[in-house]
Amino acid sequence: MEIAAKLEILADAAKYDASCASSGAVRKTAPGGIGNSTGMGICHSYTPDGRCVSLLKVLLTNYCVYDCKFCVNRISSDTRRARFMPEEIISLTLDFYRRNYIEGLFLSSGIIQSPDYTMEQLVAVARGLRTEHRFNGYIHLKAIPGASPEIMHEAGSWADRLSANIELPTQGDLTKLAPEKQLVTIRRTMSGITSDVERSKEELRGTKKIVSAVGAAPKRISTRRSKFAPAGQSTQMVVGATETNDATILNLASDLYGTHGLRRIYYSAFSPFPKADSRLPIQAPPLVREHRLYEADWLMRYYGFSAHELTTPAQPNLDLRLDPKLNWALRNREKFPIDINRGTREELLRIPGIGYRTVSRILSIRRYHRLRLEDLKKLRVFLRRAKAFVTTEDFSPEVAELDSVGLETGFVAAPIQLGLFEAQVAAVSGEL
Repeated sequence: MEIAAKLEILADAAKYDASCASSGAVRKTAPGGIGNSTGMGICHSYTPDGRCVSLLKVLLTNYCVYDCKFCVNRISSDTRRARFMPEEIISLTLDFYRRNYIEGLFLSSGIIQSPDYTMEQLVAVARGLRTEHRFNGYIHLKAIPGASPEIMHEAGSWADRLSANIELPTQGDLTKLAPEKQLVTIRRTMSGITSDVERSKEELRGTKKIVSAVGAAPKRISTRRSKFAPAGQSTQMVVGATETNDATILNLASDLYGTHGLRRIYYSAFSPFPKADSRLPIQAPPLVREHRLYEADWLMRYYGFSAHELTTPAQPNLDLRLDPKLNWALRNREKFPIDINRGTREELLRIPGIGYRTVSRILSIRRYHRLRLEDLKKLRVFLRRAKAFVTTEDFSPEVAELDSVGLETGFVAAPIQLGLFEAQVAAVSGEL
């Protein structure tokens, strides 16, 4: 098969894996080398639907010995198959980079022969790029659960980021739809990556030994070594392929962040495909559910929320009408209003309409003068949402308004539709 035909098949097959962010790695161009990556990420070019295209995102092969029912590349699927050799991926990466089409590589694969064999093929690509071609651009490799620790350690020595996909949130879900996969095996692979990342950090901090020959001045010898997966690890969960609720998903996410120190968890709404297994849903879940999970994930990582605060036993799924921060505030109205001029950082972070960066600005400004409602406007606080939950030097909401059932109705009745990039800005600067 021609290279172009392989690329058409395997690039399309890679579109279902969303965990391909690139921030967190810093590699400078070495003398005689090619490429570099920066800590702020390399994604700078987007398609009309918002997808980043600055990585060569491709599978080594879409052949797979597993029969995961939710995967279009499962062994029982009749999809077109193709396979790259490691040298072909290397050549494509370098050619695309020199043409300024990409700035890095995201490489995944179906499982061929065994996890070890598949991982060895992925490592061969990264090793060839780094050693033979001195490529210093970004490389993200898929970590194959069940592969040996030795192979995984070598993978992290060449790659900037590794990602072992959790796939589904419970072992029951995996048993039903991906019987060859075990949650304990996936978590064991994650733990091994975590240990190697932490060990690398300790070595980079590393003590400098003092040695000296007889009669000579002491010399300092650095024990610093090369980094292991400097951009850390990420994972992905398929959402909506089973009936597992959001509370279970968020509790798992919280555990993964705490136990394995993941940089990101990606939530991918299940996408139905022709001739799918009868155990799979016929319709895709609403995309807003995926969006709400990302918002809740953001609240857990940056706003101090715990997983159990974002849902309730009576409502184990996130409200699709309201963002999770506003929904929490409406359920806990007794905690409001919060005085902008006296509230702690933790309290301010929980006010709807005030973002993470805005809280830092408020804390800085109020050291010099007491904030008024006009000041919040200048800080671009989303006042339509925040006004019912705050007091300022010149404003206090009516108690009756805060306690009224009509408050929730008002927020639901007047939704604001944000574009892709407006939503990203809102998440950071003032509307969550």
